[in-house]
Parts: sequence; structure tokens; C-alpha cells
Amino acid sequence: MLATSLSLLRSPLRRRTRLLLAFLLAVAIAVPVLGTTATRAAAAAPGPCDIYASGGTPCAAAYSTTRAMFASYNGPLYQIQRDSDHGARNIGLASAGGPVDAAPQDSFCAGTTCTITELYDQTPNANNLPISPGSSCPGCSGSLSGPGPNGSDIGADAMALPVTIGGRHAYGVLFNNIGTGYRNNAAKNVPTGSQPEGIYMLTSSNLVSSSCCFDFGSAETDDSDDGNATMNAIYYGSACWTGGCTGPGPWVGGDLENGMYFSAAGPNPPTIPSETGSFVSAWEKNNGTTNFTLKYGNGQSGGLTQSYSGALPNGYNPMKVQPSIELGTGGDNSPMGTGEFFEGAVTRGFPSDATENAVQANITAAGYADNTTTFPPPTTSVISLKAHANGKYVDAPNSTTSLIADATSVGTNETFTMVANNNGTVNLKAHSDNQWVTAENKGDSPLIANRGGPGPWETFYLLHNPDGSVSLRAYNNQHLVTAESAGASPLIANRTAVGPWEEFDLTPA
Repeated sequence: MLATSLSLLRSPLRRRTRLLLAFLLAVAIAVPVLGTTATRAAAAAPGPCDIYASGGTPCAAAYSTTRAMFASYNGPLYQIQRDSDHGARNIGLASAGGPVDAAPQDSFCAGTTCTITELYDQTPNANNLPISPGSSCPGCSGSLSGPGPNGSDIGADAMALPVTIGGRHAYGVLFNNIGTGYRNNAAKNVPTGSQPEGIYMLTSSNLVSSSCCFDFGSAETDDSDDGNATMNAIYYGSACWTGGCTGPGPWVGGDLENGMYFSAAGPNPPTIPSETGSFVSAWEKNNGTTNFTLKYGNGQSGGLTQSYSGALPNGYNPMKVQPSIELGTGGDNSPMGTGEFFEGAVTRGFPSDATENAVQANITAAGYADNTTTFPPPTTSVISLKAHANGKYVDAPNSTTSLIADATSVGTNETFTMVANNNGTVNLKAHSDNQWVTAENKGDSPLIANRGGPGPWETFYLLHNPDGSVSLRAYNNQHLVTAESAGASPLIANRTAVGPWEEFDLTPA
């Protein structure tokens, strides 16, 4: 009887206690604590990779220096290193799924220069892009050398490409110095062989080149040319590899190795002489056997224009893609391409037009603006080179005889057209045979004028010495050109310091 009475007493007490707690909770919710504001964080809008996933073609790798590619992403976008003390810092987001917070970069790099050393993959695959190893990577003997240590590439200047996104300060990746490139030669869960693949990137025509190659996408794991169809990347530039192009370019193409293709035959459609803008979205998709498709759009407004969709070029069916992702160079680390990069992704599967249209709408809604960085075009001049070693002029008699400083006056053989690029490099074209001067065999053989176009071996840094003379440093081996044996032997790039034999007077011819 006592137990029953106690139970009857507890029951109303429990009900009253529960009612009191509920009342207090309601008051707490309705009346915020003094000095605070009751808010609920808004969910971030879907990003490009959310859209790709909903279309059944998920991102296998995704990069951006300006924003998150997934609504849920809240990790770092890229890493920078400052020159003053080699300190490193990751640059992340203002909020999950949102734009970059660039303020820490501004303070970290104040008073010094900073380099982007790695782009972080925002997918779970962690296919991060460090600076490309170039010819320094194991098994990369067929790779073209970069200007970095042991033939590696170099990173982009972190402060060189300011823009805004959604009204916020941000930076893109600027590829204006020869040999700037990033690469992952062990990418996970990316399309390989003839598996379907989609790629897009946001770039710009403010800086493009007609050289090889400003690429983003799949490449060879050995940084070498492994033959037709061994890479599948977007190329953006004005290099008409196959000839027969219409207009000045640039165009969005597919770099499928041994050719940048704007159609199965090669040339761009005559109705599209160029594809330009301060923000350009570039698109390529390849089903691996029967079709590759190219599109472009304005990164600030509007939809997409399809420039080609059809058969793969002859000799490229089936594709033989390898698990490597690159940005900024060619498949064999060809280092001459220049361009700009803000975001991009590689997908598994062949994206539908509807999916790509939705991603394009997402890009234009992001609010990219203020890309005002400009670059001077290459300049040309006609010059002669007078060696300090013996006071004689450099002579290029023909395409079979090496350059040598043995002329006492200037004629056709001593005259060159010098093309000065906007990255501190030059190319020299001999008037004797209209061929380009090359540092043969990666600089191991004497200079000779026998090339039909400029590439890495035909590129030299122009160094200005305190006495007003100049010196030439060959790009491919980073050695100085010398008038060997006090000018008695042919010019060759084999010196590491400037002396009288490495000094030349640059005179108008």
C-alpha cells in the first residue's frame, strides 16, 4: 500500500517537472541571451562537382585557387611558399563551400615574393598537383627538362594574377614563365585507357601562346611522349599543329599527344576564328573510342558553344590514357605554353550536355570579375652579336655549319631576327637560311641554325650584364653560351658563369 501511494505522488510531480522544463526550453529559444544573435548557417550552394555527381559523372580530380568545388568542402585550396624564409602556408576558404579567403596570403607574402607550390585536389582521391618533376622523376628520361632543380619545373608567382570572385579578392594561377607546371604522376581513380572522361577549366585569353602546350587534364606518367592517344587534355592556345586553321585563335582543343586537335582533321571550324575573353570556360570530353567533343563559353555570362563533336582523329581510337594529371605543360613536359587557370575538374564518365550546361551556369553565377592583368606581346628586332672574346661577329653561314664568332663585318650571315618574349626569353632566326638557332642535343652540341620553329632547344634567356653587354643562357640545360677558345671554336652552351667569352654586344643590324 505504501509503494502504491508513493507512485501516485510521483506521477503528478514528474508531469509538472516535464512541463516546467518544456516551458523553460521554449523561453530559451524565444529569448536570445543578451549580446548574441540567434542565426542559422545557410547551406552552401552546390558546386561544380556536386552538379557533375548528380549527372552521374563524378569528379575524379578538382582544383581551384578561388573557391570550393563541392558545397561541403572546407579544406585548403593551395599551398604557397615565400622566398624570404621558405615558410609555407595553406590558403583556404572564407566558409565551407564558399570562396577563398585570400587575406592571409596578402599578409604572409607582404614584402617578399611567394610561389604556389601545390594545388589541392578537393575530391576524396587526394590527387594533389605539386610542381612537376619534369625530367627529374624516376623513369622520365624521355621528358623535356624544366628550368628548376635537376630538370623539374617551377611554380607560379602566387601574387601575379589578382581577380575577384563574388566581390571577394582572389588570385588565379599565372603561367607566364617558361617551364611553369604542376603534375601528379600517380593519380587515383581517374579514367585510364579508353574509359570515358570529361574535363573543364576556367582560363583566359589575356595570356596565350602559339607554342606547346598550355594543357589541363590526363597525361603520361613518365612525363614523356608515349605515342598517339596516350593523353587526353584540354589545350587552349593558338598553336595550329596540323596547319589549315582559320583566324588568329586562341581555340579550345584536345591535346591527345602528338597533336592539338580542334577537330578530327585538326583545324578549327572556319566559322569560329577565335574563342576569347577575360574568363573563358574550356570543355573537352572523350568517350575513348568514337567521339570527342569541344566547347567554350564566357566565364561571366551566357551558355556554351560547341565547336566540334565527332570522330576521334585517325590513329587515336581507342584512347590509351594513363593515370597522370597535369596543368600548364605538354604531356612530355613541353614547357613553352602560357596561360591562366582559376578552376577545373576531371570527371569519370562522359558528361551530358545538360550537366555541362548546369556547370557553366554555376561558373557564371560565381561572379568572376576584374581580370585586368595584361602582358606585352612579343617584339621583334634585327640584330647582330659581337663577341667580347675576340671582337668578331657571330656568323651563321648555313644550316649545316655551327655558329662561330669569326666575321669582321656584318652581312646576311651575321644578321638575326630576335623575338623577345614577355618572359625574359628570346628566339633567334638566322637570315642566312631563315632557320631558328638551336642549342642542339639539349645544349651538348654547338649552336646551329637548322630548325623550322622555336621550341625549348631554340629558347634562350637574355641576360643584361653591368657593362651593357648581354649573355645568352640556353633554356634546355640552363648553361651560358660561350665563344669557346676565345672565339676560335663554335658557340656552345656549356658555361655556368659569365666571363668575357660569354659576353656579346647586341647591336642593331
